[in-house]
Amino acid sequence: MILPEKDDFLLYLKTQNYSPETIYNYERDLKQLEVFLDEEKVMFHKFDKLMVLRYKAYLISRDRKLPIKGTQAETKLDAGSVNRNLSSVRNYLKYLIDMDQPVPVPPDAIKLVKTDKKHPQVAELSELIKLIESPMRLEKDQLVGLRNRVMLEVLLSTGIRISELVSLNKNQLDGTGRLFVRGKGRKERFVYLTPRATYWLNRYLTRRLDTAPAMFVPYRGNNAGKQIRRISTNYLQMKIKEYREKLRINVPTSAHSLRHGFATYLAESGANPAAIQVLLGHESLDTTTRYVHASDKFAEETHRKYHPVK
Repeated sequence: MILPEKDDFLLYLKTQNYSPETIYNYERDLKQLEVFLDEEKVMFHKFDKLMVLRYKAYLISRDRKLPIKGTQAETKLDAGSVNRNLSSVRNYLKYLIDMDQPVPVPPDAIKLVKTDKKHPQVAELSELIKLIESPMRLEKDQLVGLRNRVMLEVLLSTGIRISELVSLNKNQLDGTGRLFVRGKGRKERFVYLTPRATYWLNRYLTRRLDTAPAMFVPYRGNNAGKQIRRISTNYLQMKIKEYREKLRINVPTSAHSLRHGFATYLAESGANPAAIQVLLGHESLDTTTRYVHASDKFAEETHRKYHPVK
């Protein structure tokens, strides 16, 4: 079945400057609900509180069908992914109410599932540095190694998201080591390169023989060397995993881990949480504190330094 007003809801998100990736996630989440209703042979107007409970159970089961491919899932969704899906459904219901359309269940009746409040692990700073330096040693193609190193340097230097990195254009870099970034919801901010990252980025740009506006481009598959494509997020995540395994870094490490490490090690050095919030592009300081408070090492040093009983 097709959810009522779904296409109009996705169009509404577009008019609100949601990123294409976010709109895709909403579309996929709503498609998952459509698949569930089809399997249950239930019309949307019958999606009551009991069906919400069944839907939650469906999301965490291996019996669910994937929303896009229609194949059976092989793994369970974690609590975070379940809550993202449920939030998408809630926002869709809120949209229907705003448009004076009937809804089968109030949005607030869809309660999120409980999540474990675990502090994500961050690799030691020395390991992160080894990771970002490794492409020039591990890649056979020197240009590929240089480009991949620069991407990792920029991630750790600025704390930007991987989606922000791959969408960068060369004209977003000014002469003072600042990058002008467009983040979630098209919100704009400045981030700052370290002198080390500035050096490697400039070195990479001087090796580029094309005039394409994109900051990071693949060296294969482009038309007549004009470099019209961009590096994909999947490619970079795959490469980070490859480098981590070859370096035998035991802590799970991804592009987001570099962002996490950026915030954690700034906090350990005494950075103001509000400043970290601005640099990360977070709307809420509560989101930032998940990074700031993630370091057990910082907590231990703070305890030793400030506890009144020595």
